[in-house]
Amino acid sequence: MTAILEAAEQTFSRDPAATMEQVAEAAGVARTTVHRRFATREALVDALALWATQRFASAVDAAHPDAVPPLVALYQTTANVLGVKIGWGFAMSQASSANPEVARVHAEVREPCVRLFRRAQEAGVLRADLDLDWTRRVYYALIHEAAQDIDAKSPDALATIVVDTLLRGTGTAL
Repeated sequence: MTAILEAAEQTFSRDPAATMEQVAEAAGVARTTVHRRFATREALVDALALWATQRFASAVDAAHPDAVPPLVALYQTTANVLGVKIGWGFAMSQASSANPEVARVHAEVREPCVRLFRRAQEAGVLRADLDLDWTRRVYYALIHEAAQDIDAKSPDALATIVVDTLLRGTGTAL
């Protein structure tokens, strides 16, 4: 099944309207094998979105956002998430699907992020007067934009840009 999902990501990234037959060809399996696992193209896309969402959750967890210093956790979480968003761009774009499991995983991921931002504020990494919900949403937007415009930059290089922009903004000191 992993080979089919990886092939689906590559195929749909190149052509979002690609067929199940094209996915089967890319996976090196018979069309019937794909259809046996996924009754419809929509079922395949839903499974792909869930799989990528689970990889996203694992990427956040692997950064140990509750265990390492907040600045380190912020950078590592950003790099890990960008790695998933870049590598699984089509699937992550489908992660707002109606699949309740996708929504559940995203809700679970939100909690360590909220705690990380609170820890960062308490440690002085983020200003004390910031609205943390607003700051978190800005951070998510920065990650989204970085993943859209990769220009051959690595997730680590993009993470540096995202975290620097979050912490320092884009203006000059007045």
